[in-house]
Amino acid sequence: MNMSNIIIKEAEIADIPIILSFINKLAEYEKLSNEVIATNEIIKESLFSEHSNAHSVIGFLNNKPVTFAIYFFNYSTFLGKKGLYLEDLFVLSEFRNNGVGKQMLKYLANIAIQNNCGRFEWSVLDWNKPAIEFYKKLGAELKTEWITTRISGKNLENLANLNINKN
Repeated sequence: MNMSNIIIKEAEIADIPIILSFINKLAEYEKLSNEVIATNEIIKESLFSEHSNAHSVIGFLNNKPVTFAIYFFNYSTFLGKKGLYLEDLFVLSEFRNNGVGKQMLKYLANIAIQNNCGRFEWSVLDWNKPAIEFYKKLGAELKTEWITTRISGKNLENLANLNINKN
């Protein structure tokens, strides 16, 4: 299988069903299917509205979608530059270990360079040893001293509505 024939393109509104399919496959792989609430309508609003700050790219092989990524730009206060944050990258299992993921990361690295980003970052689950080894081979540095912190759902609403007592 010649993986050099992969075509990576910016996702369009017509690609929403493909994106949602990849999101569901990713969630299944990560054993988090119960957390997916995204729908075609949510994807349309969050990725394709004029105020969206997230982007998606899809990789095709022989017109078949085989990989996707979601990314957005963040900011590094220490570098004084924006960065590219890869929220998710997923390759269909039958196309792994053939250079598809590497081509997607190369494509995203080029987006980072073209946008004068100071860095390109992403997270990886600690149990995903194949991905960790793959990223290390590419020269990625695992930042083990940082702990991801998240607040969502009802806890996010509670924090937003917190009554701050100034006593």
